[in-house]
Amino acid sequence: MMEPLSPAIAARGLVKVFDEIRAVDGIDLDVPRGAIFGLLGPNGAGKTTLLRMLATLLRPDGGSARVMGHDLESASQAVRRSIAMTGQFASLDEDLTGRENLIFLAKLLGFRGRSARHRADELLKAFELSEAADRQVKDYSGGMRRKLDIAASLLVVPDILFLDEPTTGLDPAARKSVWRLIRALANQGTTILLTTQYLEEADQLAERIAVIDHGRKIAEGTSRELKAAIGSSFLHVTLSDPARVEEAAQLLEQLLASEVQRSPEGMALSVRVNPPQRANLALTKLAEAGIAMDGFSMAAPSLDEVFFALTGHATNAGSAPGENA
Repeated sequence: MMEPLSPAIAARGLVKVFDEIRAVDGIDLDVPRGAIFGLLGPNGAGKTTLLRMLATLLRPDGGSARVMGHDLESASQAVRRSIAMTGQFASLDEDLTGRENLIFLAKLLGFRGRSARHRADELLKAFELSEAADRQVKDYSGGMRRKLDIAASLLVVPDILFLDEPTTGLDPAARKSVWRLIRALANQGTTILLTTQYLEEADQLAERIAVIDHGRKIAEGTSRELKAAIGSSFLHVTLSDPARVEEAAQLLEQLLASEVQRSPEGMALSVRVNPPQRANLALTKLAEAGIAMDGFSMAAPSLDEVFFALTGHATNAGSAPGENA
């Protein structure tokens, strides 16, 4: 009977300290081969620092890890041969065309003239960039740059692809286009470890999600498992009068003993309700206080609400030293 393959990534107790601040504070991680695994958390949570350690760009201050069976520190060259990484900012020459960028990078990786051009054209076609291949990168949209940057990391197909905030700053259409590319890569057998602060992105892409906050892993599971772990329903209330938002939030918190989460525009409130029957009392008290509502509903928690319930805040914290995301 064949032994099961080791995980693509197996980390134990990883630590990274910047100026006495533990940016990564004892994280364990097991990423199965061929999976899309998400690291979810706000700016400053420790996601990028963790990714950079696993990619051998930062030396851990504690703990250990194996990447495709290779020890992170004693076999760092073997680790590097197994991986590719795309950071938050495109590493492209804006004065070169898309094709020229790929050919140049392919030659650095050992491809010779004709094979370099062939590989570049293969990737341009796969990433739907053939029509823009001869335009300078400075004239590309944000979505096109991200596609080209990911394409550059796949000139030699890696066992593991690290994607650090792959869709930051993209419009919804470009973001979904990059999502399709990520799924296609995983279907071809590449293990993908991605960081994100977009709840929808983690929900849509990742087979498993590790929630990172203040340098620690505070939860892990599938999206369904994380939502089920909260064990509560959420009451969603949309108010009519912006002047009554704070009053409504305070009333709901007092009645339901749970912190209220506000939507970005402020008019929609969501709050954890356990048991669900207490929602009726909350709605009655809002009506008795003369607080008008445009609508209300009860639902299972979204991944956004799961994160809020686990951490007490949304994914918008400030950055820690050495940490971009």
